[in-house]
Amino acid sequence: MSRRKRTLEAFSFELVMSLIAVIALIIIIAPSLVVLIVSFTSGFSLRFPPPGYSLRWYAELWNAWQLHFAAKNSFIVALWATGLSVVLGVAAALAISRSPRLSARLLDSLFMSPLVLPALAFGLAALMLFSLVGLPVSPLTLVIGHTVVCVPYVVRNTIAALAQLEPTLLESSAVLGASRLYTFRRIVLPLIRPGIIAGAFIAFMSSFDNVPVSLFLRDAATDMLPIRMWQDLEGKLDVTIAALSGVLIIATVALVAIMERVTGLSRRLTN
Repeated sequence: MSRRKRTLEAFSFELVMSLIAVIALIIIIAPSLVVLIVSFTSGFSLRFPPPGYSLRWYAELWNAWQLHFAAKNSFIVALWATGLSVVLGVAAALAISRSPRLSARLLDSLFMSPLVLPALAFGLAALMLFSLVGLPVSPLTLVIGHTVVCVPYVVRNTIAALAQLEPTLLESSAVLGASRLYTFRRIVLPLIRPGIIAGAFIAFMSSFDNVPVSLFLRDAATDMLPIRMWQDLEGKLDVTIAALSGVLIIATVALVAIMERVTGLSRRLTN
């Protein structure tokens, strides 16, 4: 009787957890599915369900030069921010990962702090700092701000990759007379490369889609894609934005699938 009761309790627990997981999945996926369906509307307004289906708004994207300009700016800033984040993040991870010192733990917390601070508060604080030092908002300030919020992703993924690195490999390399630079280039870097790539991918996506930092640190001539999309929706409910959102959703899903195949992205995010 007691065994049957435990089995019933376990089944009930699994059923409830599965139901909660399904509800959470629906809440997460449903908005993207709605936007994706609306992007194929044949009408002139954002309505769900659409009155008909057409590819007309995807064709309109070819002529949306403002969106092209904003997407180009976002792409360039994201590339620069990702490159700097990889350099700084890998260096920080190498310094932090195997050090037992309290300073290493403090540095780890410092690098993770942009993920804890409210993004709007950080954007405002960065704007005030740049104003104090006399640096006007520009693409440079955008790159700096995006780099600060992207470095933690590279640090965390690289540290996770370094944790799986066997110390005996480094000891064997040192015994055989290899320099630290040679060991890093021929042993450490190839083994942690998937972690670096995963961190760089997340950093790029975070920068490309960033709104709070871009809102404060861009100038009038630097139009960023997320902000342009918001302004177009706020002013005229442009259906072209839904088509662009559909392109971004499909591209993101495809890139995540590729990254999962190459680096095991989901496994690294749970480490």
